[in-house]
Amino acid sequence: MNFKLKVWRQKDGVSPGAFKDYDAKDIPSEASFLEMLDIVNETLVEDGEDPVAFDSDCREGICGTCSLVINGIPHGPGKGTTCQLYMRRFADGETIWIEPFRATAFPPIKDLVVDRGAFDSIIESGGYIVVRTGSAPEANALPVAKHVADLSMEAAACIGCGACVAACPNSSAMLFVSAKVSHLGLLPQGQAERESRALHMVRKMDELGFGNCRNHYECEAVCPAEVSATFISRLNRDYAIASAKEALTV
Repeated sequence: MNFKLKVWRQKDGVSPGAFKDYDAKDIPSEASFLEMLDIVNETLVEDGEDPVAFDSDCREGICGTCSLVINGIPHGPGKGTTCQLYMRRFADGETIWIEPFRATAFPPIKDLVVDRGAFDSIIESGGYIVVRTGSAPEANALPVAKHVADLSMEAAACIGCGACVAACPNSSAMLFVSAKVSHLGLLPQGQAERESRALHMVRKMDELGFGNCRNHYECEAVCPAEVSATFISRLNRDYAIASAKEALTV
């Protein structure tokens, strides 16, 4: 298969960038999108050109590091991460536009690579629980209702790739934050920090320059883990309650 690529090239975070045309020739239909970029980069290196910089790690759809916007869609067509996208999803001879996630809170580093450290800062602001970390407790010592455990696991499925931010017209991180707040806040172990967690993580999100949620639901549509936007409602409720209690104590 052969493709025409329009790839965003940017020397560094301060230099202006632009789309550059490349030919991707003789690409196997079973190749993943990242493997296609590997093939293109091999050709660029052989020709003495600078290869296209992009992030990748596990290449198994687990880590979300491979995040790209492909033809205007975070991670490209279909469900899953960029590394799970295969070239058979495209037509032979198709023109493919490839660019990085674009958000103020995700500053560019080089080409298709952006700094998503803002997500780490949000987690550090309150994504933890205070529990004894000694020997493993008896499994039945702290019963958790199945529907609660299932809901918590649905929230915990978020891999923090940032596709929700890239898809949102406001570059909101509410789906990510709501998943991280909810998966701990639903469980008995997370109750001690439930209110402070919601306050700290939402305020850190605002501080880092993410936009607010306006219920476009683009985040839910592109999430490779299929995290539900209903968690945003849960976060809003937790934040409102925590804010009201905080105001009464001041």
